[in-house]
Amino acid sequence: MIKSFVQNHKYELLLSALLLHLFAGIFTRSLSSASNIMWPLTMLLLGVAGIGVCIKKGSLKNYIFLILLLPIIAIPFIFLFISNERESDYFLIVCIVYAVFFAFIFWEVMRFLLKPGYINIDIITAAGCGFLLLIEICTFLMQYYFYQNPNSIRGIDTLNHRTIHADIIYFSCIVCTSTGFGDIVPNIFYTKLVVAFIAICAHFYSVVLVGVLISKFVSKTKDG
Repeated sequence: MIKSFVQNHKYELLLSALLLHLFAGIFTRSLSSASNIMWPLTMLLLGVAGIGVCIKKGSLKNYIFLILLLPIIAIPFIFLFISNERESDYFLIVCIVYAVFFAFIFWEVMRFLLKPGYINIDIITAAGCGFLLLIEICTFLMQYYFYQNPNSIRGIDTLNHRTIHADIIYFSCIVCTSTGFGDIVPNIFYTKLVVAFIAICAHFYSVVLVGVLISKFVSKTKDG
């Protein structure tokens, strides 16, 4: 019954888990609570939702996903045993693992969106998931560069890893929507180029998505 529910509502679960993972601080009003409580919870939810989206019967990709999933779920709990001196090194590894994990799910979501011929609630929900996954990928790429070189992004609150993560989520949303407030900016040539590339990808995603949704709607109208 649980397996059937996850399979039938995989994109709704994924969208909810992504929103919670990115914006949990809105509900907790405390970055400490968001990190200590919501972080492991949202990763468990993302793991369950990812299973519904990525696991296909008889596919070799199942093993790749499961290999990625184990550290994704373990990372928040391992962090409890990491000393303050090792935090930066730990988060460098975390950022790489998370970026690959979200890129893997993004690829599966895009494959689903590009299937021709119909439009339904799953298509609409998956479209929202795709954009949030782009923000997640941007977040962990930018966080990786920041931990590698704190001067690579200017305007980040460096009080602790929680404030860094919250600011980079905010920055990634600004990049992907091209809002451009200017309070946080890339400060070194390679982060400038990466930010420019991600902004182009986000716009390209939006343009392609509109075309795909319109073509699916027209196709459904003609068939009807």
